[in-house]
Amino acid sequence: MQHNNNSRHVVVVGAGPGGLTSAMILAHRGFRVTVVEKGDRVGGRNAELRAGDYSFDTGPTFLHQRFTLDEVFAEAGRDLDEELDLVLLDPMTRLSWGEKSLETSCDAGKMAEEIERKFPGESAGFERFMRDHEAKLRVLFPCLQKPYTRAVDLVSPKLLRALPYVATGDSVFKLLERYFTDERLRLAFTFQSKYLGMSPWKCPALFSILAYLEYQFGVYHVQGGLCQISEKMAEVAAADGAEVRLDSPVEEVLTAGRTTAGVRLSSGEVIKADAVVINADYGAAVTQLLNGKGVSDRKMRRKGFSCSTFMLYLGLDKIYEDEPHHHILFADDYRRNITEVQNEKDVSEDMSIYVRNSSVTDPHVAPAGGSGIYVLVPTINLRHGADWDATQQEYRDRILQRIEERTGMKDLRDHIVEERLVSPRHWKDDYSVYLGATFNLKHTLNQLLYLRPHNRYRNFKNLYLVGGGTHPGSGLPTIYESGRISSNLVCEQFGQKFPQIDFATPLLNPGKDAQ
Repeated sequence: MQHNNNSRHVVVVGAGPGGLTSAMILAHRGFRVTVVEKGDRVGGRNAELRAGDYSFDTGPTFLHQRFTLDEVFAEAGRDLDEELDLVLLDPMTRLSWGEKSLETSCDAGKMAEEIERKFPGESAGFERFMRDHEAKLRVLFPCLQKPYTRAVDLVSPKLLRALPYVATGDSVFKLLERYFTDERLRLAFTFQSKYLGMSPWKCPALFSILAYLEYQFGVYHVQGGLCQISEKMAEVAAADGAEVRLDSPVEEVLTAGRTTAGVRLSSGEVIKADAVVINADYGAAVTQLLNGKGVSDRKMRRKGFSCSTFMLYLGLDKIYEDEPHHHILFADDYRRNITEVQNEKDVSEDMSIYVRNSSVTDPHVAPAGGSGIYVLVPTINLRHGADWDATQQEYRDRILQRIEERTGMKDLRDHIVEERLVSPRHWKDDYSVYLGATFNLKHTLNQLLYLRPHNRYRNFKNLYLVGGGTHPGSGLPTIYESGRISSNLVCEQFGQKFPQIDFATPLLNPGKDAQ
């Protein structure tokens, strides 16, 4: 399905998931594509992190809403199952509050039984939640698939149908009161707002669809790690003629009036382009790369940013076979923990911890007999400049102690042979993440849809944004969608037609013929 667009050159700044999606789609549609990445490997926050013989995912550790990734691979003429080995996880995640745990499943029957066993009388609420959200997602989903580059997009029939869900003042947590009486069970359907780096008590109710997507369509592990998605995207793009250049940091995006002419690398080399797609961190890119045509640091800081994360990557000389693939240990006072994180001033002593033990599923990430443990703790961003270098060791010890106390990994610290630590400061300095806010701009109503940075960057005709800081938002599937939306806008700019690929509609409208 190659078109002859080779005279048109698109430069993609950053080889994160959004930039690679764009590169793959545009190369397949016949554009000449050059990707410039400052790191020594592709993937950005989705890159492989190596520690000795152990391989870790830097950031995302599972894939939900898989059909979006199926679609973007199909946009590049590929079949996802032929390119990568995806494993549906069931159970998905163990959720633990002190002594009580819940094993989550995307099998509705199993999930209802598990809820009834652990929280008697609550399974009917689960069934109602799933029914209501099937209808809600059908209305909302199309709104996340189109660009919002003009104010008139806000009065599209699709968005007007969705307004009752979007414009409610309720939070995700408040909405869940309609379904469950036990607060812990409400958390099982609202902790997903953490993927947006937000509090369930503050996150708009429309995002209750995240839990539904997970419980309806499941979550997947990619053998070899989620980083394999980015590696594969780069390979597919290159097979269609894209050039992927590593160790090539961009100094500035060249602008003249309302257009961009290309980029200048730190080396001084200028690469001319007919369009530029920026996949650097939004806050960092528009404050630093646009030669004063972006947003001032002072103005950027006024925006709402997500939390940060404190990360540990541990290579062990043993495998905890009886521990789950994913485990979330909720703080004793979860609401206080989340409030502290959102207030951006105090690092919680009583933290929530996410542990991934992927070696129970995946033999490729550690040497034989060993395993890789990935630990993520949501914490404050750097708005008020916490001194992580002084405190990170003590914080690390407290986290590992809590994991030993609350899981079956009683002797965890005795088995660590490789270790890497990423604090909010590292996110900012080593990964160029603005304020160290790992999940980018918050998804508050004043930073959503038309009010979120547009996929075509304001005031420019041929400058596009992809990634978590633009529409539709953060999280892998939405980032892939941003890559597709921006690619379609590039094609429209040059008058190129492209086929519509849509696997979502039949999935979201079961029992109906696709319209």
